Amino acid sequence: MMSSQTTDDQTPAAAAKLVLSKGDRRRLEKEERRAREAARAKQVRGLRRFFAQVKADRKATLTRPGATGWNRRGGGPTGHIERPYELQGTTVQLCGYWPFIAGSGAELVGAPLGKDLRRESLVCADPISWFVGELIRNPSAFVLGQPGLGKSSLVKRMVAVLMDWGIIPMALSDARPDYVDLFRACDGQVIEFAPGRSHINPMDVSVFAAALAGVKDEKAREEGLNDLRTQQLSLMSGLVAMFARRSLDPHETTVLAHTIRSMDPDLTDPVLIPDMIAHIRSRPASLRNLTLTHEDTNAYDARVQGLLDALIAMGPDGQYKDLFSKPTTAHIIPGKPVVFDVSAVGENDGVLMAAVQSLCWNLGTITVATEKIVTKDQGLPQKHYLLIMDELWKVLRTSEQMVYFVDSLTRLNRGRGIGQIMITHTMNDLKLPSQAMTDIAWGFVNRSEMVFLGGLAPDEMGNLENVFALSETEKSWLTEWTDDSGRVTGSEKRPHTGKFILKTGKRPGLPFKVHQVHAEIAVTNTNSAWEQGTATTDDESGDLV
Repeated sequence: MMSSQTTDDQTPAAAAKLVLSKGDRRRLEKEERRAREAARAKQVRGLRRFFAQVKADRKATLTRPGATGWNRRGGGPTGHIERPYELQGTTVQLCGYWPFIAGSGAELVGAPLGKDLRRESLVCADPISWFVGELIRNPSAFVLGQPGLGKSSLVKRMVAVLMDWGIIPMALSDARPDYVDLFRACDGQVIEFAPGRSHINPMDVSVFAAALAGVKDEKAREEGLNDLRTQQLSLMSGLVAMFARRSLDPHETTVLAHTIRSMDPDLTDPVLIPDMIAHIRSRPASLRNLTLTHEDTNAYDARVQGLLDALIAMGPDGQYKDLFSKPTTAHIIPGKPVVFDVSAVGENDGVLMAAVQSLCWNLGTITVATEKIVTKDQGLPQKHYLLIMDELWKVLRTSEQMVYFVDSLTRLNRGRGIGQIMITHTMNDLKLPSQAMTDIAWGFVNRSEMVFLGGLAPDEMGNLENVFALSETEKSWLTEWTDDSGRVTGSEKRPHTGKFILKTGKRPGLPFKVHQVHAEIAVTNTNSAWEQGTATTDDESGDLV
């Protein structure tokens, strides 16, 4: 029995601890938990809180309109639905979501071209942007389609956008011309080549030599000058061979090269054809030794007669007067968009057309090579160029030399920092006189990572079906788009103009239609020769003209 003294000295807490048993403590803890759970239950959370707020908002807006209208029948209240989650995956992974899925369109990389014909989404593409974005392996594109279906307008859209992004376009043989108006509108350079209108000295590379002279790296400067000399001699030999209508003999190329080197040792004083003819006719001892005629002047004259015949044909006494015999009228300005207008060259003159095109293309590649050396030496970012080869069939049919030149370009452009777009009508355009040349030309399409296909008849597709795995649907589209003349669908004339399939390898194609803005119409109208000063309704429609 406890004493009363001990009990009176204990605190209330100590007394409670002494009185509570284990069972009492468990009972008290359980009651406390129940009290906490009851308090939490009274709190509004999640959907309960949301609906409670909605109820309160409705009650508050019975006498005045809310942000979404009067909260009563006929009052026009609107609800808000959050955007659902967007998922990507294979058909196996997402099969349970069908049919609430949609296929993804092309990435928005490159020049905006038009609207996807199936999804109504924006289609963006160009060879350089897709190459830089690692969507394709080679910065090249090929455009095929029958005349009048919008090929040039498609290419001009890509050119205009890339020009704004710092890419330098070069249309090195504009035979129609299609790109002169666009380049002038963009403050580009237009160089016209035609007899009686301008002059171009095929041996004049002084502008490029002057640019290379300022290169500080001695090794790079010497390599650049040596390459420039090689390209100069190669170009001149090819041109002389065209006018001779045969391949030059070894001693003729030797005489030609030695004459150019001796008359212009530093590439700063361009040789003119009349001066070259006079030098060869003077029978210098160095040339007599190279031709192994020595003191026999008659034998020397016989050895160089064929070479002189070709040079005279190129000179002022030949058919083309002073086109190649006087100093160059206009040089390419490095870093500036340029178009060579050769539309005044007679299409029936195959020799002149081949010579002018070869000259333009070689000058273009020399410009790019020189610019690359100069910018690297100055520590500047390298400039990238876009070569445009429209009416490719004309280029390839001028001479076999151009076939090999374009073939080399398509294989080496990526390493040179050059993109390219080739345009022609059908695969039949690439059928050349020999099967070997045809195979090379068809290889241009096979190596193009990006191919735009417009309207084509079944017999104009060539090997496209095998190379790009055209589906039956894609072939039906191409065939249907050829029927685009003299038909009106609603208010739209020529409904298939501007429609293309973008193919990359054997993957399914992306069908789209190019829609022009009003500012483009003036520089993309390839039917300007038919205009009589009257505007057409197409000018205001924004469609292709």
